[in-house]
Amino acid sequence: MNKVLSGAAEAVARIPDGASIMMGGFGLCGIPENLIAALRARGTTGLTVISNNAGVDDFGIGILLRGRQVRKMISTYVGENKEFERQFLTNELEVELVPQGTFAERIRAGGAGIGGFFTPTGYGTLVAEGKETRVINGKPFVLERPLHADFAFVKAWKGDTVGNLVYRRTARNFNPVMATAATVTIAEVEHLVEPGEIDPDHVHTPGIFVQHIIQGARYEKRIEKRTVRRE
Repeated sequence: MNKVLSGAAEAVARIPDGASIMMGGFGLCGIPENLIAALRARGTTGLTVISNNAGVDDFGIGILLRGRQVRKMISTYVGENKEFERQFLTNELEVELVPQGTFAERIRAGGAGIGGFFTPTGYGTLVAEGKETRVINGKPFVLERPLHADFAFVKAWKGDTVGNLVYRRTARNFNPVMATAATVTIAEVEHLVEPGEIDPDHVHTPGIFVQHIIQGARYEKRIEKRTVRRE
């Protein structure tokens, strides 16, 4: 089955207002730049975005926040986005902050069909309020529920027309688990190849988890904070 769409605009055309979307990557590395830009251009609103971070003011998820398209963010780190801060402090944006390890495991659980898991992270803090707790082997734990979304936007280095994906280095963060935890996964890739051109041993996300794939273009690959050595 050929899963290739004509581009990002077609890929986001059927995403309705109010949808929940997982967006892969770490910081600005490995984010689905083209799909985010297309969603911004389409103007889809009321979104719940599940992402490790919220981008920066003028790039990544930040452009959706500036367009007032996001209703709720489920994230672990949001410290580089002033517009996010402003909307949060003025109650324009609903926010659920999740410890990073718990965030990754909740997504993995969502993809694996696991109904919940106990973790010691967050016990005795605001994170545990309203959640079931249990003492196991003398240690307190908090029950965490899985995360699932209507759509997942993932970005890979290489993919074939049936959806098999390969990621590179840090860009692999969150993309593979998110690809398994959504009803519809849309992948954008830097290099689109024919089936058989990827060594099966090198596949990180099997095509069974990917419904649509597009060839990305004009990747900026921004650096969130550029640090250079002093002379």
